Amino acid sequence: MTTSTSAVASAADEQQAQVELLIGGMTCASCAARVEKKLNRMDGVRATVNFATEKARVSYPEGTEVADLIATVERTGYTAEEPAPREEEAPEVAEDPEAAALRTRLVVSALLAVPVVLMAMVPALQFDNWQWLSLTLAAPVVVWGGLPFHRAAWANARHGAASMDTLVSVGTLAAFGWSLWALFFGDAGMPGMRHGFDLTVSRGEGASQIYLEAAAGVTAFLLLGRWLEAHAKRRAGSALRALMDLGAKDVAVLRDGREERVPVDRLAVGDRFVVRPGEKVATDGTVVEGRSAVDASLLTGESVPEDVGPGDAVTGATVNAGGRLVVEATRVGADTRLARMAQLVEDAQSGKARVQRLADRVSAVFVPVVLLIAVATFGGWLGATGDTVAAFTAAVAVLIIACPCALGLATPTALLVGTGRGAQLGILIKGPEVLESTRRVDTVVLDKTGTVTTGHMTLHETHAAEGTDEAELLRLAGAVEHASEHPVARAIAAGAEERVGALPGVEEFENVPGRGVRARVAGRAVAVGRFYDDLPPALARARDEAERDGRTAVVAGWDGEPRGVLAVADAVKETSAEAVAGLRRLGLTPVLLTGDNRRVAESVARAVGIDEVIAEVLPEEKVAVVERLRGQGRTVAMVGDGVNDAAALATADLGLAMGTGTDAAIEAGDLTLVRGDLRVAGDAIRLSRRTLGTIKGNLVWAFGYNVAALPLAAAGLLNPMIAGAAMAFSSVFVVTNSLRLRAFR
Repeated sequence: MTTSTSAVASAADEQQAQVELLIGGMTCASCAARVEKKLNRMDGVRATVNFATEKARVSYPEGTEVADLIATVERTGYTAEEPAPREEEAPEVAEDPEAAALRTRLVVSALLAVPVVLMAMVPALQFDNWQWLSLTLAAPVVVWGGLPFHRAAWANARHGAASMDTLVSVGTLAAFGWSLWALFFGDAGMPGMRHGFDLTVSRGEGASQIYLEAAAGVTAFLLLGRWLEAHAKRRAGSALRALMDLGAKDVAVLRDGREERVPVDRLAVGDRFVVRPGEKVATDGTVVEGRSAVDASLLTGESVPEDVGPGDAVTGATVNAGGRLVVEATRVGADTRLARMAQLVEDAQSGKARVQRLADRVSAVFVPVVLLIAVATFGGWLGATGDTVAAFTAAVAVLIIACPCALGLATPTALLVGTGRGAQLGILIKGPEVLESTRRVDTVVLDKTGTVTTGHMTLHETHAAEGTDEAELLRLAGAVEHASEHPVARAIAAGAEERVGALPGVEEFENVPGRGVRARVAGRAVAVGRFYDDLPPALARARDEAERDGRTAVVAGWDGEPRGVLAVADAVKETSAEAVAGLRRLGLTPVLLTGDNRRVAESVARAVGIDEVIAEVLPEEKVAVVERLRGQGRTVAMVGDGVNDAAALATADLGLAMGTGTDAAIEAGDLTLVRGDLRVAGDAIRLSRRTLGTIKGNLVWAFGYNVAALPLAAAGLLNPMIAGAAMAFSSVFVVTNSLRLRAFR
């Protein structure tokens, strides 16, 4: 993933400004391809246009103005504008105005088109002059109902281009125009005219044939398909809106000792605010007063509330499930974890996977080819049969059936749903190209500290000397260690408090460098550390065994006698063994990578079921380890959480950053796992593979459908109205298939 070429590219990106534009007027993937092509023709500009999100992400050099980019889009026949900042966005409405207008157009067109179709299909309904009623009902459908298609086709024609709308507009207007000619200048307008309905092309006298049912029916079907498409796209993007809606709207800030309720966007770093039971934490911060349990399930999917107290970090949008907290804001606005999550999701949805770029190229070429096939179909039928009606019907069916809207929707809708569902589960996919990496990965390198283990020391086991009460050992040793700030001391004090309750106070506390700490507790002179050289055999054996297993052994005693051994270690997370088993089931080989000593590493590896261990590695050597594994022909995923993992995460084919880790690691990763649970790594790879599988299934269906249907239409085996219905529902099928990802567990 990391090469000299990509380094140059990223350096170039840093010198370029970036902007996101909202593109209006796009009706199909060809429109998106045209806008993208025009923008990319500008000097130094690199643009990606996404049809599903209706956004363009543009990098542009100094000297180019955003107004120039907007003008280029407008000259192409579309509208463009910069999106409003999130805090200025209008509140979400049940249905956007464009979709509401489309629905009105659909309802009116359907009501008018149904009688036209029924009269054409059922000869019993064909009373005298029925054809003139059909014209009266069909004209508004074709002209007003089909206006979005005609307008887009005209805009494209003015710029010498063709799109899916061109096919629809030419097809429906041709059917309508032929019908007008037959009614006014042929025999079709005569009283008593009748004609039957056939699913395939039927031969007949051209002057007596009308295709009003095809023109009106196709328009209504396509409007239905487009409305369902717009509705589904909106549902597909709902996860991102839900993510942004998680945040608190207002907050009780402490000002001069008094609480003042203010909108959350007025919070500043350093402000202290109150979070009562049941309220959301307004922004990222550190607890300064109070103890409580915080429920992060809405944000991370983690069901168990986390206990927090003074000094603990809390994340905005989590819910206070217990007591009153006073929190000092450390991040506000766009810097918060929630805002960064939303940005990652939006970036991923705006990008394009390699498969999508291929689909874009195909649909850009497809329309002109279809127009040629339609002309060839008309000429071929006319030459072979001399039947103008049959030739015309087959050509119109070709135009309508070929519309590759499903091809344009295949990738973006699956990406929208997949990345949105990932965000709900605490999995952030940084870009669509990441999906292609997950399929190939066969080796997963796991950083030990903070990934497989908790990352902080805990009291592992206690060995009391003969005649010494273990509770007394913990009470006295814990009291002395409680006065120290050393990580090992904190682990012993916390473990002692957990097991025996409140610890007594100490007097005459002394920290002896290189040896440990000592103090007077309850009248006893207690020492903890390396103060005792001669240990009883049982204690010496316990110390040696602990050190052999990679734990830190501390001897505690009082009144000049050693009384016990306390073993401290970085505890393995409860879920790590289950996570490693899950990664193996996905066909991945786990490798433990750590800078810790080999005994510690092998002890952890045994506990979680990892066979391959690479230990005693310096931070800068982690990159070399990843490169060596790749050099062996492996495709490597790396899971880490620290600053020292960032370079290795960027070097790996797939980087998975623990969201509980450092910003540097999160920035370097391709996937961010919001929770600190390693099991989510397996979920992330499964979701990515499922999303990629959905994209490929969509593309196979969409492209295969067009390839299979075109010869049928050209051969005269499809009536234009049936072709229109089939084309509309191919798009709906693709979107519905993508929406199945919402059920991912």
